[in-house]
Amino acid sequence: MTDPDREPAASAGVTYEAARAELEDVVRRLEAGGCALEESLALWERGEELAALCQNLLDGARARLAASPAARAAAVPVPQPGPGGPSGPGGA
Repeated sequence: MTDPDREPAASAGVTYEAARAELEDVVRRLEAGGCALEESLALWERGEELAALCQNLLDGARARLAASPAARAAAVPVPQPGPGGPSGPGGA
């Protein structure tokens, strides 16, 4: 099933959708049972790799959204106390 000489999915340019679909297939096969121990272990390892890849891709997408001009414009600045502020000289 899993080729040990195969590069990790992250370096192969796998899309989120493809990784998720393969992960769903791995889970389905593991849940169905009937695989030999070595095949089950290989499936489990592939599933772990795919889950990590999906998480990395989602994290990257969140970072891209957070870095977008629209997200920066919508961000509410947090007031910083300083001179003349509420706790500084002349404040309340």
